[in-house]
Amino acid sequence: MQQDLESAIESEPVRREYLPVGRGDNLRKIAVRRRSGGTPGLLWLGGLKSDMRGTKAVALDRWAAARGRSCVRFDYSGHGESEGEFAEGTVSRWLEESIAVFDACCDGPQVLVGSSMGAWLALLLTRELRRREPPHGPLSPAAVVLIAPAVDFTEQLMWKRFPASVKRKLASEGVWQRPSLYSPEPYPITAALIEDGRRHLLLGGLIETGCPVRILQGVADPDVPWRHAVDLVSRLAQDDVVLSLIKDGDHRLSRPEDVERLIGVVSEFCRDGGAETS
Repeated sequence: MQQDLESAIESEPVRREYLPVGRGDNLRKIAVRRRSGGTPGLLWLGGLKSDMRGTKAVALDRWAAARGRSCVRFDYSGHGESEGEFAEGTVSRWLEESIAVFDACCDGPQVLVGSSMGAWLALLLTRELRRREPPHGPLSPAAVVLIAPAVDFTEQLMWKRFPASVKRKLASEGVWQRPSLYSPEPYPITAALIEDGRRHLLLGGLIETGCPVRILQGVADPDVPWRHAVDLVSRLAQDDVVLSLIKDGDHRLSRPEDVERLIGVVSEFCRDGGAETS
């Protein structure tokens, strides 16, 4: 859904490390940049075709560094600095990587910040944590912050919008090259991605996170309609939810004023006076 073409130079770079995920032929190395610090920490989950060196991710890392907060960023397989081919990606595969990064790299309360597809993965990760048995669970994040949440995008924002010709191509060839608004090159959408996405749909029932949820959504977003975010809010009936609509906001929400708004939301859950330290 999203490709953040802007890349920022990190003033205080953190060392890249690789986390092995999977086994055998399915083993891949996931690139992670981890900054140690106090909690609640931040876990960044990026969008489809995006990476952890995009504008918002780097801004959050810089903010965390200035305040002594922990911050973890990573690239899904087939993205950025991680191994793997994008065309092999599925929601199950990228969720497995998100869970592995959380378990290996996050210590203590966390604010999950998910952008576009990453918002869907943040909610799926939260559900996984709440399903766990003691002594490792159940666990709810300190908060979930969602940016242009592309929840159920494979079904609601792709399959249901695809013309019959694209559906036929996916059925016969298993892949379709989708034009991108953010790059001159198209990228592959596979039948496997669409079919696997149906295993993880959330909008058919209530979603419970057990923590505050904040949503930033651009009204001018060409990829995720603002009404999609409103529908998501209706599914979060048990949680403390605030939806902020940005009238002239696009999908990426990477303008300086958008980033400032994101930092303000994250700051709500990372106030120095009430912070724990690690």
